[in-house]
Amino acid sequence: MKELEQLTLTRLQHLFEKTHDEKSKNYISHHLAIARDIRPEHIKEQFASGPKIMTEMRILLVLQGWANVELNLMEQHIEAGDLIYLGTNGILQYYDSSPDLKGIGLSMSDELFQLAIGNHIPKSFDGHLRDFHFSLRQEEIEFLNTLHHLIYLSTNIDGSGYQVLLQLISSFLWYSDHLHSQHEENDMKSITREQRLFTEFLNLVNEHAGHAHTIDFYADHLCLSPRYMSTLIKKMSGKGAKEWIDAALLTRIKIALRHTDRPLGVISDEMGFPNTSFFCKFFKRLTGMPPGEYRKGGIYHLPTKP
Repeated sequence: MKELEQLTLTRLQHLFEKTHDEKSKNYISHHLAIARDIRPEHIKEQFASGPKIMTEMRILLVLQGWANVELNLMEQHIEAGDLIYLGTNGILQYYDSSPDLKGIGLSMSDELFQLAIGNHIPKSFDGHLRDFHFSLRQEEIEFLNTLHHLIYLSTNIDGSGYQVLLQLISSFLWYSDHLHSQHEENDMKSITREQRLFTEFLNLVNEHAGHAHTIDFYADHLCLSPRYMSTLIKKMSGKGAKEWIDAALLTRIKIALRHTDRPLGVISDEMGFPNTSFFCKFFKRLTGMPPGEYRKGGIYHLPTKP
C-alpha cells in the first residue's frame, strides 16, 4: 500500500514561495504558518496527489463558500462560519469546493505550541481530540479573525515581537478552546469515566512530564494500577501511556535545547534523568540524532518578512 504523503510546514513554505503575490497575505516558516487568504486554487495544488498527513496541527476558519473534505477519514461538509481543527499527524483529504471559498488558517510546530501555551494546555488541544468541526456566530467569527490578523501583523514587530507573537497565539488558542467548550456543553453529551480518566492523564502528563517519566507516577495520581491505566490509555487513543509521556518530555527537551544555552548536563538534571548519558540516549532514540546536533539547528527567532 502506498504511504500517505506528509504536508509539513517546510514543504508548505516552498509551495507558497513559488507565488510571489502570496507574501503580502501569508507568513510561513518552519515553525509557524499564518494564512490570511486561503482559496480553492491553493488547496487544489496541495492536495492534487491525494490525502496528506498534516505533521503539525491546523486550525481553519471558513469565511466564505463551502468545501467537501475528509478529516481523519470521515467525510465532512464545511461552510462559511465553520471552525475546523486537525491535530498533529491528522489526515486531510480535499474533494471539491465552491469557487468563492475563502478562509484563514493557523498552523504551528509542537515546539512553538508549547512555548506559547506553557504547561497549562487548553483541553481542546491536549491531545485527546484528533479533530473537531462546528459553526460559530458572527461575533465569534469576527473576534477570532481579529486575533488571527494580529498574529499576522506581529510577525513584523521588532524587538519584543517574539513575545507578542507567543501571547497572541496563546490568546487565539484559548479563545478557540472556549468556543469548543461551549459547543460541547450545548451538545450535552455525557462523558464516560474512561474519557474523564484519559483527560486527567493528559493533564498530568502536560504538567509533570518534564520530571516524571514513569507510568507508575501517573497511575498513582489517578489511583489506578499501572496495568489498567496502560490498557485504558491505549484503548482511548491508540497510543501507549509511555508514548504520551515520552512525547511530552521530548518537546520540553527540544525547547530547552533550542531556546536556552544551558549545558546538556544541566538540562539532563532538570528533566529528571539519572545522568547525561542516559539523557542523550533517550533523545537519540526518539529523534535519530544526538541532542548536540539538534541544538546546532539554532534557536528559533522571528524573522522579518521580505
